[in-house]
Amino acid sequence: MADKKAAALPRKAYEKELLRLQTELVKLQEWVRATGARLVVVFEGRDAAGKGGTIKRVAEHLNPRVARIVALPKPTERERTQWYFQRYVEHLPAAGEIVLFDRSWYNRAGVEHVMGFCTQEEYQRFLLQCPIFERMLVEDGILVRKYWFSVSDTEQQDRFRRRLEDPLRRWKLSPMDLESITRWEAYSRAKDDMLVHTDIGEAPWYVVESDDKRRARLNTIAHLLASVPYEEAAPQVLCLPQRPPSTGYERPPRNLQTYVPDHTASL
Repeated sequence: MADKKAAALPRKAYEKELLRLQTELVKLQEWVRATGARLVVVFEGRDAAGKGGTIKRVAEHLNPRVARIVALPKPTERERTQWYFQRYVEHLPAAGEIVLFDRSWYNRAGVEHVMGFCTQEEYQRFLLQCPIFERMLVEDGILVRKYWFSVSDTEQQDRFRRRLEDPLRRWKLSPMDLESITRWEAYSRAKDDMLVHTDIGEAPWYVVESDDKRRARLNTIAHLLASVPYEEAAPQVLCLPQRPPSTGYERPPRNLQTYVPDHTASL
């Protein structure tokens, strides 16, 4: 544990570089909007591997009308009868949009396969169709980036334990998460098979070492920025107008409206 703490990126250095990278993400966003580009970023990995924290830092200063996070719940009964990729297609970006997938169609190669939520035939069909599906996206002009967050078994266990003890983060734990502890090797084999079949030249996988969350966030954002040939778009010229003179408007008396109580007065 002492070695792990010694290797952790210092907070001051982390926050300074994060701010710089987030500034570049805003430039990337404006380039996407100005050029009509379409960007898909897939975040995958084990439970508690750090995907959510990275996505949060990526989207923190972006316009939610341009960059949106997609985290789909389990499929409905109707969706179960659709072509597997169908419900993901409707969330793909239009021109000038960025979509961040907090888990994606790769659920079928991971949790669905390991937990038996799909048949072997469905799983094999996914491994066959997924590269074709992603090549179609790229051929249509969509920029696709895929990141796999790799966390060690001991670090995952520590994060689960901290979540269990923290009332603010306990909601992040589910019985499915805890079940993954007992199926560590099964998930490892599933990940290895997934990479063999879906690590294609048009949409390669990039593995992020995520035992140190700060390093994982910075490394992912820096790589994403470096992988997209964006340029700084000319900012829109805005001018703050002069406030016009009063025309005699008077604010209604406070007792005619219901105000939020001043909780801070009791602090």
